[in-house]
Amino acid sequence: MFLAFYLALAVWGAALAAAPAAAQQSAPVVTIDGLGKGLVHLDQRWQFHIGDDLRWAQPAIDDAAGQGGWETILPDRAWGAQAHYAYTGFAWYRIHLHIVPAPGLSPALRLVLPGVADVCEVYWNGVLIGSNGVMPPHSSWPSVDAPVDFALTGSTIGTLAVRVWKSPLGSSSSGEVGGLLQAPIVGDQESVADYIDSWNYEFLKGTFPTDALDILYFLVGIAGILLWSRHRGERLLLWFAIFAICPAIWTSVYTMRIPVSSRFSDFIVQPLWQLRNVALWFLLIDMLNLRGRRGLIRWARILAVVSLSAALLDACLSYIPAAWLAPSTGAWIDAALTVIIEPCDLYLLVVAAFGFRQKLDSVRWVLAVSACLSQLVAVTAAAAQQGQRFTHWTFTQRLDSPLFHIGAVPFTIQSVLDLLLFFSILYATYRYLRDQQTRKAVLERELRSARELQEALIPEKPPLLPGFTISTAYHPALEVGGDFFQVIPLEGESAGSVLIVLGDVSGKGIRAAMAVSLIVGAVRTLAEATSSPAQILAGLSRRLCGRLQGGFATCLAMRLSPDGSCTVSTAGHPAPYLNDREIALPGALPLGIDPATVYDEIAFRILPGDRCTLYTDGLLEARAVSGEIFSFDRLQALFATSIDAAAASAAAIDFGQEDDITVLTLTRTALA
Repeated sequence: MFLAFYLALAVWGAALAAAPAAAQQSAPVVTIDGLGKGLVHLDQRWQFHIGDDLRWAQPAIDDAAGQGGWETILPDRAWGAQAHYAYTGFAWYRIHLHIVPAPGLSPALRLVLPGVADVCEVYWNGVLIGSNGVMPPHSSWPSVDAPVDFALTGSTIGTLAVRVWKSPLGSSSSGEVGGLLQAPIVGDQESVADYIDSWNYEFLKGTFPTDALDILYFLVGIAGILLWSRHRGERLLLWFAIFAICPAIWTSVYTMRIPVSSRFSDFIVQPLWQLRNVALWFLLIDMLNLRGRRGLIRWARILAVVSLSAALLDACLSYIPAAWLAPSTGAWIDAALTVIIEPCDLYLLVVAAFGFRQKLDSVRWVLAVSACLSQLVAVTAAAAQQGQRFTHWTFTQRLDSPLFHIGAVPFTIQSVLDLLLFFSILYATYRYLRDQQTRKAVLERELRSARELQEALIPEKPPLLPGFTISTAYHPALEVGGDFFQVIPLEGESAGSVLIVLGDVSGKGIRAAMAVSLIVGAVRTLAEATSSPAQILAGLSRRLCGRLQGGFATCLAMRLSPDGSCTVSTAGHPAPYLNDREIALPGALPLGIDPATVYDEIAFRILPGDRCTLYTDGLLEARAVSGEIFSFDRLQALFATSIDAAAASAAAIDFGQEDDITVLTLTRTALA
């Protein structure tokens, strides 16, 4: 009997000794007693396990600390800050809850995850009740880390399990990341809705200045595109529009919470960021009057292609499946591409250095200095971020820390410099456009003066020639043209006859118009000394040689008598038409090429009823929208209809004028 008593006592003692051990091995249960209308933060230590096993969602498994790899962890900070530095991949959080709702409160409770990186699934008593993002292999997650809520349906007693996946780290990622970032919250439906509404309000209030600046960026960028579409020659407007629109696009993904995945936002941010930097290079080149630096522009184009290609490849890394690359491989590729991109960004300093060599006004000095400082800080921050999870540098955090606050809005070094750069570019662009408008107005006045001078040189009404009807038409392609004609009554032995000179200076615009003035003056001087068309052309060629800046002029000279006899000489000009037949003329060099050129003459007669037409090649080379030119066939058919100069030129203009057009017709009406 005593033996049985001692055995029972031993068993009872062993049970008492084992009871504390069993209590230590089982995970604790968090009791929330009397949960009413309100929120409870689950900031107790949670059970935690790295790796992945869907059985860990079941409530019956043993998740006590020290059992099967389970440990405890705080839910209000990333696992990278709690003994799992730089860990990526799957991990599980578990907590056992016993929720006792307050009397009269509906048991419809909700769980809020204020922050999680990157993808998660939530299980309540082994049943999946929701997710945030998409798990691998085709993983994606929202670009904005906003709170997400889930319904705790069924029993108020059970096990809450959160399955989390963290994407591989990039070369600039800190190792203190992953998992739950803030303690989860439990509450009734109304309180949870109020919490999320309050979070959204605070988010919008905090990002309001950024949103407002982005809207300003966007509006200014659209205005730049509209102005550039009207003035395609002003490339500065295009670069400014790209510079302004790029940040408005990428920040709208974050601050305006456009519902796109983080992968897509990462994909568009890097190329847009680099495109903005490249646009700033070319914007400064235009703003600092460096267009003449061909080497500078050539290197800008080369580095633009290199940096944009590297940025695009860097963006594509986010779409490479995690299973294809080792966790460190993607980081090393990212670092290698960054080593290519960041030195290219420093090319802006080279552009600014060339600008500093010139005499800059105060506006452009501020622009160049703010651009350099903004780029230097951005490149320094990007370089400091590289490998920070290996070096534990804190320099990036210092750069990102606020310098001051205006209300609730923080301002960092980068944001202040970016604001200074934006407004300096905006004001410099305004000054540039205002100066361009002023110069354009001056140029337009000069063009009007040149047009008035040219109209004075071109005879408005040709002199009368007995027995002939003369019609003329002159249509420059621009404000002033390079075509010319003169009808000069002759004196002396050739009295009663007229000298007709018609030609075309190579090129258009002011330079051609100045050459026309020189030619017209020389023609009138030569006509006082001789009436020979060949001698007049030879004299013109001697006077023009070396004075046309490498250009030339074609010309045709004709002496016409009242009896219809004509003497013609050409200097490379299209031959005239007699009715619908082209008059055969010997070939000759244009004016201004060889001062020793001797020109030939031929003679023919215009009979009563005949029409002789002289023209410049602008009539022949009129081009339709389809690209088809007017051609000799149309020209011959046109002249066969016996139309005057105005009708002939109108036909070519309607077809599609590209060059100056001049037409002169001589119609024999009767015997002199």
